[in-house]
Amino acid sequence: MRGIRRFAGLVAATLITCAVVAGCGGSSSSPSNSPTQPPSTPPTTTQLAQERWESMDIEEQAASLLMLYYPGTDAGATAEFVREIQPGGLVLMGDNIPADEATLADSIESWNAEAAHPLLIGIDEEGGTVTRLPSDTFPAAPQLRDGAPANTRAAFTDRGQLLHDLGITVNFGVIADVTDDPGSFIWPRVLGSTPEAASENVAAAVEGEGGSVSSTLKHFPGHGLAAGDSHISIPTSDIALDEWRESAAPPFAAGIDAGAEFVMIGHLRFPEVSDQPASLSPEWHKILRDELGFDGIVITDSMSMLLDSGEPQYADPVQNAVDSLAAGSTMVLMVAPGTTENAHALVDGIASAVQSGEIDQDTFDSAGILLMEQRLELE
Repeated sequence: MRGIRRFAGLVAATLITCAVVAGCGGSSSSPSNSPTQPPSTPPTTTQLAQERWESMDIEEQAASLLMLYYPGTDAGATAEFVREIQPGGLVLMGDNIPADEATLADSIESWNAEAAHPLLIGIDEEGGTVTRLPSDTFPAAPQLRDGAPANTRAAFTDRGQLLHDLGITVNFGVIADVTDDPGSFIWPRVLGSTPEAASENVAAAVEGEGGSVSSTLKHFPGHGLAAGDSHISIPTSDIALDEWRESAAPPFAAGIDAGAEFVMIGHLRFPEVSDQPASLSPEWHKILRDELGFDGIVITDSMSMLLDSGEPQYADPVQNAVDSLAAGSTMVLMVAPGTTENAHALVDGIASAVQSGEIDQDTFDSAGILLMEQRLELE
């Protein structure tokens, strides 16, 4: 035993000596004569996102700006859709939710296995009136409206954790609209009947979801100001911009300051600012970016809603998608109709619009890199 210890000691001493003299059997030159390699700096997320974006062809890039719906609970069929289209994300509607939520988690994992980059999985999980998941029994607008922000923060902390555990990454769940009219379409879903109350609760909701799921503020510039249902019409308000800044803007500003990653821009028309629906309006995108300072992802409300408005100038879903990206949206949400053929038409139309200059190349690239950054955070 003593001999073993003595042998080990000799080995250790030899190793130390080798280290001091720059290695046994190696070069005898002193360390001071060896070139010094500067430490390598790992690439930033933005640099990685740009590299991945530039490695894609134009059709792959166009597809990555789409969050699409595929009907039903057949996980294999949806996986095939993802494999073929390679969208930037999928949105889950009520018919996508299986009876067993654990099955949903497995399905999402299988979809991501077919995606070149992690998918953004979105859902409208406000609670209350708009609930996709049966297990979401947490307080929502009817209980939280005009109440203590701490209650809202707690409810959205629980809601965000539920989504996170299922693999859902984006919640279209924070209503930043404000109205004091119980007859309004949006009333059952608002978190505040005044700009002040709505601002406090919107910020609290975003804070609650933080770290679990990406928060989305909707429906910019404010559904509470425009009467009607944007699922079947284009609600319109004659409010002036200065009045909008005082009434509808504060909850969005509060949510942005609290760290919301997404803003959903609505199919709402404010003729005093723009004759176009906000989702297609460069003016409203500029206000969101420049006045409210939002530097995250602008996603449209479902572009299928414009089709359902019945206004003939919005009857072409591909042109609507092109116009929204040209106006400054980062991502196009399309809920229906969910078919592979329609998805290909969207991809081809967007790619052609970039090649023709209808969508500015820099605008297109900026959107794609921003979205890729968000997806890389999921790896």
